[in-house]
Amino acid sequence: MDEAVSLEIIEQRIDYRFQDRALLVQALVHASIASARVASNERLEFLGDAILGAVVCEHLYRRFPEELEGELTKIKSNAVSRRVCAEVAVELGLADAVQLGKGMGDRSGLPQSLLAALFEAVVGAIYLDGGIEPARAFILRVLASRIEESTRLGHQQNFKSVLQQSLQKRDLGTPQYVILDEKGPDHAKCFEVCVDLLGRRFKGCWAMSKKSAEQLAALEALIELGFVERSETGEVRLLPAA
Repeated sequence: MDEAVSLEIIEQRIDYRFQDRALLVQALVHASIASARVASNERLEFLGDAILGAVVCEHLYRRFPEELEGELTKIKSNAVSRRVCAEVAVELGLADAVQLGKGMGDRSGLPQSLLAALFEAVVGAIYLDGGIEPARAFILRVLASRIEESTRLGHQQNFKSVLQQSLQKRDLGTPQYVILDEKGPDHAKCFEVCVDLLGRRFKGCWAMSKKSAEQLAALEALIELGFVERSETGEVRLLPAA
């Protein structure tokens, strides 16, 4: 198995120096090599997950005082998803230091769940070592861009606005929304709407109102144009401009 990087390097990468390095050591121990499950990073992952959620929820609560719970939940779910936590773990190089059992192979190509658990375990370790303020500072620093991305895309799920802005940045024209069909009685009518961009029509979408159908149609156009991607779980992510 390849050699793990030193704890000093990990501390430099996360920009936090531990008073009790045993916590960092445990955060980097996978259950496959631990002498007992309680000695692995699973308990720290459990704690870190809770701290992570609480910090981001408080941040969004204070930042958006007029938003309701449902909208805040959408932003938070995108900002701290398993995918995001795994990406941050990779960016911080935490996989370079994780201790794995022989059956796990080397550190390349680790599963998303293991990487996400590493990040959450480190959050838990920082919290236990220094308290909530260092943990909050770490979380908001490493997740800053993800929170902003989730806010832009998830806030009110305003895909029409995202599409408009994305097209303007690329000087690709102005989208038009075309009603393709409508069904049902007046009190329960459904509408099919598509985006028309300079004569190019994208996939039509059905909804119980014209506004909702337009939002769904805008999302389909964003996906087809390659401006956003949607995961198998339905999570939507804004892609950087080419």
